[in-house]
Amino acid sequence: VQLQASGGGLVQPGGSLALSCAASGFFTSLYGMYWFRQAPGKGLEVVSGITESGNTYYLESVKGRFTISRDGAKNTLSLQMNSLKPEDTALYYCAKSQTQGWGAADYWGQGTEVTVSS
Repeated sequence: VQLQASGGGLVQPGGSLALSCAASGFFTSLYGMYWFRQAPGKGLEVVSGITESGNTYYLESVKGRFTISRDGAKNTLSLQMNSLKPEDTALYYCAKSQTQGWGAADYWGQGTEVTVSS
């Protein structure tokens, strides 16, 4: 199992970024999938998740701004981030649930850095 996150970068407040996570060794459509983030000096938090049935979860602070999606044909997970704020600055990780639904994460990507700054 491998997860490869990409799409991070430097963006001004109010801007947008699209993160992508390429998966191999399993089918993303069969498991819950997550995006986590860790801001400098802070702990890890779940930003968003999607189950194999399409149920979604969003951290309260990103609701209405971030959208998680999955492409079964490409076996990828995405996170569209709009109206970015400086507090969204963090290292973002994609992760796979060990079960269907909202299971604990068992495999992680390497992280992609998002910096929101003017």
